[in-house]
Amino acid sequence: MTDGIVPTYEQRFPQVFHQSLWKRFMPLFVVIGVALYFVYAVWFFSLPTVLAEAKWDRLGNYLQQWVSFDVSPEFRLDSGAAIVPKFNRNSALGPDPHPEWITTNGDGSLTVELNGASHSVRFTKSAATITRDGESVDIAIGASAARVLTNPVPDWVRIKGDEINADMGFVGDVRIAYDRIKVRKRTLGWPNFLFDPYSPFFGKSAGEVASLIVSGPELKPGTSNLALAWDNIWNNSQWQHGDVWIKLLQTIVMAFAGTLVGGLVAFPLAFFAARNITRNQLLNQVLKRLFDFLRSVDMLIWALFFTRAFGPGPLAGIGAIAFTETGTLGKLYAEGLENIDDKQREGVTSVGADPVSVQRYGVIPQVLPVMISQTLYQWESNTRSASIIGAVGAGGIGLKLWEAMRTNSNWSNVFYMVLLILLVVFIFDNISNALRTRLIGKSH
Repeated sequence: MTDGIVPTYEQRFPQVFHQSLWKRFMPLFVVIGVALYFVYAVWFFSLPTVLAEAKWDRLGNYLQQWVSFDVSPEFRLDSGAAIVPKFNRNSALGPDPHPEWITTNGDGSLTVELNGASHSVRFTKSAATITRDGESVDIAIGASAARVLTNPVPDWVRIKGDEINADMGFVGDVRIAYDRIKVRKRTLGWPNFLFDPYSPFFGKSAGEVASLIVSGPELKPGTSNLALAWDNIWNNSQWQHGDVWIKLLQTIVMAFAGTLVGGLVAFPLAFFAARNITRNQLLNQVLKRLFDFLRSVDMLIWALFFTRAFGPGPLAGIGAIAFTETGTLGKLYAEGLENIDDKQREGVTSVGADPVSVQRYGVIPQVLPVMISQTLYQWESNTRSASIIGAVGAGGIGLKLWEAMRTNSNWSNVFYMVLLILLVVFIFDNISNALRTRLIGKSH
């Protein structure tokens, strides 16, 4: 107040009403900068071209194969014998299949139903009729080519040279040539998940399997049916449950052992890296730069190094995680130590305690809950990371997942392993959250 005049808000808060140009327009500059960066990224990575040229149909096929399986019988037309289906030796139907969806008609023709009569093909050696959603297409099969008789040709039928392809939707497709007919029938589900075609329990209903296990005669002399059933599930040749679960356990052990080793190495080094604990700037800087180096090299790169050194296996994965975690946890521990309340340490020092006791009673009680919380979070994160580094030979389920993906035909097994990894991550996430809650009173 001057000469009895009350100052205005502008006079009282000049820093608010008279800001610099930069401060006034900073939010607008930030928005413009982000927008320009986004436009630059779109141009630099040619995103419109990439999206336009992407093979989105492959994505749909992969997703279908995650939750379904197909069976592909082939019918030879160029032999004098009767037309009979031939299945792949690894068919999900077993070594001698006789599916009810393939029938021989009274006039000698065969009918293959992909989804009942609405999606089917009926054929002889000289003609075929394909039906989809009530729409039928007639095809003549000659000595050197097959040709479509129906005009106009529907869009779900394509002619490729001397072969005719009919897209039947999700349920499969039909390919007709002059010498053969091949049908691909797709069905929802995971076939033979428990028992493969080589098991005596194959093809039996759940009730029949339960009856055999409880009171049935021994299917293998000297072995109980329960033990035999478990052995058949564990050693399933198609789903390989035993190998998958062992590799999953390796992944869990890799994550735990790597995080534990990294934490044990980082803990004492953090005391020498903290400026308020160790009054030696050279040692502080050397250790902090060491932490930066260890964590700046990606875990995947460390896994490649250790795979070359120790060969493929879990040891390489443990080493990769341990090196990365030494850098990460060392930095976190050191920063936690540098932010402690020095009053407690001074109080312990004032009663004549030795340096080790000062750290034990004046420092560790302040930082231990936070350190354990950070370590638990890293352990949870490394459970996910261990699945990835396995793909480069570091062992665990990641390697098996990569092998299944490389075949490009085993996507149901890929989905099975992905679900197992998600389940393990979910479990360990909840365990980690529960432990952190007990330690520091709230979850993060």
